[in-house]
Amino acid sequence: MHAPTIAGRGFQHYGTWLLEQHPDQVDGFAALLQAEGGGETGAPETKINPIPRDLYHTDWVADRTIAFLDTLADEDDWFVWMSFPDPHHPWDPPAAERKRVPWQDIDLPPGHPGTPDAIRDVLAQKPPHWLAFYEGTWRNVEGGPGTFRPGTLTDDQLREINALTHVMNELIDEACGRVLDAVGRRGWTDDTDVFCTTDHGELQGDYGLLFKGPFHVDALMRVRLIWRPAPSARVTPSEVREPVGHLDLASTFCAIAGVEPAEWMQGSELPTAPGSRRERALCEWDSQFPGYGMHLRSIYRDGWLCTAYERSTIGEPNGLEDFLALLPERAAQRLGLTDGGPRSSVAYDGTEGELYRVDEDPWQFRNLWDDPGYRGVRSDLVADLYDSLPAAREPRLPVARPA
Repeated sequence: MHAPTIAGRGFQHYGTWLLEQHPDQVDGFAALLQAEGGGETGAPETKINPIPRDLYHTDWVADRTIAFLDTLADEDDWFVWMSFPDPHHPWDPPAAERKRVPWQDIDLPPGHPGTPDAIRDVLAQKPPHWLAFYEGTWRNVEGGPGTFRPGTLTDDQLREINALTHVMNELIDEACGRVLDAVGRRGWTDDTDVFCTTDHGELQGDYGLLFKGPFHVDALMRVRLIWRPAPSARVTPSEVREPVGHLDLASTFCAIAGVEPAEWMQGSELPTAPGSRRERALCEWDSQFPGYGMHLRSIYRDGWLCTAYERSTIGEPNGLEDFLALLPERAAQRLGLTDGGPRSSVAYDGTEGELYRVDEDPWQFRNLWDDPGYRGVRSDLVADLYDSLPAAREPRLPVARPA
């Protein structure tokens, strides 16, 4: 997880290990989801962390992976899912590594409109929770600290956060290199497929915003996906620009292993070269908190990104309310989940949406959803979206825990 402790208790495997083996290092981390300022600029969820690099969770995850590989015989088949908490808030890598990327040398990201007025002009074109998040009248509890107001960010704070993100990425690169070296020492490289991807993006100053949430734009949805097929497969390296998605990974793993995918699996085997004729990628958002009830459905096709907002279901039970009722009061207060959980100040009636011509508007600044000149495009994409969405599971699984 992204912090070793919650309310003083070890959080998941790394936190439990650090608290037991190196309790003096726990307090160097920033608090998770509290938006407390720190670092050199007072940036939220940022802290100068004195922890030695070899005790930080990036190297710890690589160490655990190598230790597992060392338990295997040379002839064993294996699969490893190596998941790093970084790059992610809190931004608190080891202090000794901060000098790798001086934040003073970092530019604002190209997706930043430039000034507060320009930010408001861009966000005002989007559904209301975008601008309300920036101004602090809508709490983004499903994507970051509920108390955070993006409008308070300074340019230097964004620079420091992005510099620390670069540091986190460099540490991950080096940790992956150690693991791949371990694979090579065992003589497995020629038969090993390697994938590198992530579960979501980060706003990181795009639109003047920070963290993540129900914002279906490239900053959060268009993420890295690198697949290096096993060299023994003799696949020519290619850049495949057709739209693909994470749902395709499971079927790809099955194909590599030589087994049939389960009937219930969605997605299909990833292409290894251009020319797959893939037309679209889909993405969905359904709120975990019943008091938010947001439902977004997106399609990317032919250079267009279209997101339909379905009717909000604020207050309708989804299962999470049972979990919230069992939380100890102290933990609920710490996480801001008292009184049945948070409630959205914005509701949608199902007519709202976003439409962007990504090739011409790569940062998705101009929302064409209500532009009469693009009504036909919008209708076509929305119809394709719902024709292409797999049938929902019935009955739906209840939300058992907040993510």
